[in-house]
Amino acid sequence: MVAADPMEFKGMLRHMTDVQATGVPVDWARSARLGPHEVVLATNGAGAKRAAAAVEACLEKFRAETIVSTGFCGALAPEFAIADVVAGTAIATGSDTFPALQPWSRRQHHMGVVCSIDHIAQTAAEKRELRAGGGSVVEMEAGGVAERARTRDLPFYCVRVVTDLADEDLANDFNRALRPDGHFVTMRILRGTLRNPLVRLPELFRLRNRCVRASLALGDFIADCQF
Repeated sequence: MVAADPMEFKGMLRHMTDVQATGVPVDWARSARLGPHEVVLATNGAGAKRAAAAVEACLEKFRAETIVSTGFCGALAPEFAIADVVAGTAIATGSDTFPALQPWSRRQHHMGVVCSIDHIAQTAAEKRELRAGGGSVVEMEAGGVAERARTRDLPFYCVRVVTDLADEDLANDFNRALRPDGHFVTMRILRGTLRNPLVRLPELFRLRNRCVRASLALGDFIADCQF
């Protein structure tokens, strides 16, 4: 399972046992057991290239039966709410489309096309454009993971959870704070809040709370899944 940041795995780790650090050369990686299955969790920062590199690094040390792209996403469908889980039916990168298998779960969730782009969709206007092209949610890593899964001829799934809504603009400029290594410069974000602290600071706290809630929802869903 590949995500951008360890926070995206916090909810899943509540359901796992025998969690151990691994020698995989990525930003963060753990092996664990989820029911009868051995899983490897890896994060390597934002973006398709970083995610693809995480897949390759993991496959050097572990034999995978399935690859899952997971983590947070932005809603494009107006009916999606915060902490809604979405199972991707396909990954659309703009230059290619990758099919995705569907996990089985008793828990309520949505299905739809995942738009995987090279930046954060910050405005409602951009989200409407992506929605018009057939997308249901938007994120940054699934395209890289799907491409590696296809190259390796391995089953691929994408399970995401919503942290921002289709009709929302983001006041904080997260793209400006994103470094080439896939990590955000926290001080750059905080300095930016000084330009409009009454709007930007509450947004940061709101996003943090949403991410915590979304991570728990994602973890509960994954624990109930059959891939």
